[in-house]
Amino acid sequence: ASTTSSGSHAEVGASKKRVSYFYQPEVGHFYYGPSHPMKPHRLKLAHHLILSYGLYKKMECYRPHPAAPGEMAAFHSEDYVNFLSRITPDNLRQYHTQMQKFNAGEYTDCPVFDGLFEFTQLYTGASIDGAMKLNNGETDIAINWSGGLHHAKKAEASGFCYINDIVLAILELLKVHARVLYIDIDVHHGDGVEEAFYCTDRVMTFSLHKYGDFFPGTGHIKDTGAKEGTGFSVNAPLTSGITDDAYERLFKPVMAKIMEVYRPGAIVLQCGADSLTGDRLGCFNLSLKGHAECCAYVKSFNIPTLVLGGGGYTIRNVARCWAYETSVLLDTEVSNDIPYNDYFEYYAPDFKLHLNPEPRENLNTEASLESVRVELLTQLQSLKGAPSVQMQEVPPDFRLQKETGGGSNDGAQEDDERDTGAERKEHEAEFYDRVD
Repeated sequence: ASTTSSGSHAEVGASKKRVSYFYQPEVGHFYYGPSHPMKPHRLKLAHHLILSYGLYKKMECYRPHPAAPGEMAAFHSEDYVNFLSRITPDNLRQYHTQMQKFNAGEYTDCPVFDGLFEFTQLYTGASIDGAMKLNNGETDIAINWSGGLHHAKKAEASGFCYINDIVLAILELLKVHARVLYIDIDVHHGDGVEEAFYCTDRVMTFSLHKYGDFFPGTGHIKDTGAKEGTGFSVNAPLTSGITDDAYERLFKPVMAKIMEVYRPGAIVLQCGADSLTGDRLGCFNLSLKGHAECCAYVKSFNIPTLVLGGGGYTIRNVARCWAYETSVLLDTEVSNDIPYNDYFEYYAPDFKLHLNPEPRENLNTEASLESVRVELLTQLQSLKGAPSVQMQEVPPDFRLQKETGGGSNDGAQEDDERDTGAERKEHEAEFYDRVD
């Protein structure tokens, strides 16, 4: 359904979307090793729930291409990609120095396992394919539950993440869109994505996360960006036990303000499921409905959206979450009874879809949440150039010149002309090649 400019936000948000689903069957077969909390097997569980609920019939389903090393090098350093492509559990000894340099292997949380590079190629290719589908106007929502690995850095593995598929997908979206919004509802701060775009106004990052004595330790509310990106990193630091209601009262007003002030051409939503109640590593207390409400709200703005996975370490709940969020993105009701599937026993003892939050205290007080909300709304308001505040301009849209006889939309510099007629300023933080 194409978006309409008339009608209220709610009416427009109700329109059916074209949804594309990217899944590579092999991605769930990789194994980080015994006792490691990251289990790609959760992707197989989620996929089988999506199948058994019949949701696949309502989407276009694609088998994505494996990302090539050259595609990864759009963000990552070549020597790091090269290292990942060569290292195996059998040749570790030769790479001792590089393993320390790139934070992989023994004594890190990023082990070297069989098929590591192939695994990164599969989840990354799916995110890039989703972004390209959106860029071509062939879908409204693209889903890749295997993506969302938000901690990986330019030349360093971190927090179970090796290649940052999100940054690569955003770079793809920036070829067509002047402004891209990244939203991260994982329990951990989206540090790798924030860092990649910290100095540019062409990407706004919005992360809600546990902050204080918690990995990765970044995401303070005062970290708002630098240089041209000042004000365009939005961080909501939270503490343990946050509930659906409290989360929503922070997420929705900040999100609404972002949409008003920033007007992104595309959105990337990272749906890490470790913010759910009962997660092995997380400490929030969200139900599936509270988590999925973020998806529903983002969808209501009718902006081309790439939806990704991320963290999530109680795997039966990760599968529940992403299957339910697929149904929400499809505007399709699903039964609370888990349908029979190959992994049915994982959902014992109740075999129900939805989770009940734990009866524990929300350590986020009304006052602390109000303080975060007010500070973030103030930060965003200042991007509009409120009176007596230094103006910080949101970058203008591209003006695509429509010419007959070719020449337009061919990636030439003329296609990048701003509606201000101004010359495009290049930021040193932008990791893509300039086409001249």
